Amino acid sequence: MTSSSSSSPQRHRRGGEKVKEERPRSFDSKAKHMCWTNAQIVPGRHPERWRKDAAGNIVCKRFFNCLGCLCFEYDHIIPYSKGGESVAENCQILQSRVNRFKSDKDGVDTTELKGYSCDIKFTDKELDIVEMAVYGDVIRPGNQCRCRTVAEMLGKHKSKDRMAACKLPQSGESS
Repeated sequence: MTSSSSSSPQRHRRGGEKVKEERPRSFDSKAKHMCWTNAQIVPGRHPERWRKDAAGNIVCKRFFNCLGCLCFEYDHIIPYSKGGESVAENCQILQSRVNRFKSDKDGVDTTELKGYSCDIKFTDKELDIVEMAVYGDVIRPGNQCRCRTVAEMLGKHKSKDRMAACKLPQSGESS
């Protein structure tokens, strides 16, 4: 068999006939991991849980492929429909709403992306409540806590866990 000079993957059928393989439409797990890692860190938040998308919106890692304001999708910077490959170098995270509006547009700048963003800005306390609901604890520098069990809340059990139980959302404290 001879090697092809084309950069597209080739496959051979039984008769030696070459058939072009489809290029992958989705990012693989390694590309997604690199994409998340390359996204901007949210100051004061756990980087494996929270990031900022290319438009500066805060997104939560657990909210992948949903449609809320903290939800995100992996986006082809150069759209797949325009030849963009599904590799880490061509990947960015975008708030789902922003990604839907960006669609297959190429060369969209940050200002335009911000125009598609949800108008909701979350406070630290609101993000703590979301993190508590989603992960069962809050991990922030200087403010780490865990969910109380129902038995703890009812005063029937005292936890041996050294991490303090969070006061959220009952706390009247503001951040």
